[in-house]
Amino acid sequence: MSPSSPSLAGAARRVPVQERSERRVATFLGHAEALIGEVGYEAATMTEIAARAGASIGAVYQYFPNKEAIIQALRDSYGVAIEAEWDRVEAEIERLDAGQLADRILTFMVEFANQRMAFFPLLNAPTNDAGYACARERKRERLAGMFLRKNPGLTSEQAARISNVTLQTMKGLFHLLGEAKPRERGAIEAEYRQMIVSYLRRHLEPIGKA
Repeated sequence: MSPSSPSLAGAARRVPVQERSERRVATFLGHAEALIGEVGYEAATMTEIAARAGASIGAVYQYFPNKEAIIQALRDSYGVAIEAEWDRVEAEIERLDAGQLADRILTFMVEFANQRMAFFPLLNAPTNDAGYACARERKRERLAGMFLRKNPGLTSEQAARISNVTLQTMKGLFHLLGEAKPRERGAIEAEYRQMIVSYLRRHLEPIGKA
């Protein structure tokens, strides 16, 4: 088939279009994240996101029908990054004791939250997306799986409960960090770190080591 073949020419055209679309979506999400970080979820508007991106409001609506869709896309991107880190943690889990595992997860999550401008404002943003609830459940199940690997003596119900308590405790930490003044965040994090590490050591370390 020659280089001028219609099928090859068509394929060549489609790739740049897809790449441009992906770059544009990333640009809109980047500006949305920065705006939400500055003014909060409620005050952020699609019009301002378009203005910051140097695009028409119609261009934004071409990819996102409403602000809720942008919020979900941001949450999805956060979820992908978190899953990637948890992949790395799982790959090393055999050489981490319970305290190290707790510290590794908590350190990553706090650093992750602090590095994403929209993380704290989005904690209370509404969502009607069923996928969001499914993602939270997958997170609970994955953490429970890690806990079972650290302590095979747990039942699946016990691991699920420990996972849920851990995630809800971290959620409380994030809410407090989001409301706290910058100078107070270190002390709040330290209190929660002590609590979570102690809790997981008690449940995950073999008898005689706790």
